[in-house]
Amino acid sequence: MTFTISRKEKPTQEDILAIAKPLQQFNLQAGPPLGHIPVILHIVDPDGNITGGLFGQIVYDWLHIEYLIVPEPLRRTGIGTQLMHQAEQIAIEANCVGIYLDTLGFQACPFYEKLGYTAFGQLEDHPRGTTHHFLQKRLKQ
Repeated sequence: MTFTISRKEKPTQEDILAIAKPLQQFNLQAGPPLGHIPVILHIVDPDGNITGGLFGQIVYDWLHIEYLIVPEPLRRTGIGTQLMHQAEQIAIEANCVGIYLDTLGFQACPFYEKLGYTAFGQLEDHPRGTTHHFLQKRLKQ
């Protein structure tokens, strides 16, 4: 039996799932339960439009914050801190060990550090000339 490697220039969602599915099946068999819980908090303007918010997922007893978007006019008003505190409360209620996230050097590293997040890794020159930071916050049980 001969296998080949092919490159897909414009992958579809099906192409991605074809790769992810065997890994997910392996993890379900070999690892602990995922405990997957999506976490979504919206910032809603007076007209009912979603203008930003927070998206993350609780998997393997940790909340991974994937996106935190605060519209420019609302920055430095405390709404980002409110989103993070609400996400932390959700993680505590789900009995998470902690929260982790990543941010680029030109984004919000000092914001997260003020909230008690500490670095556990970094990737230099991602993008070139800046640093990609990985931060965590362990929660009190």
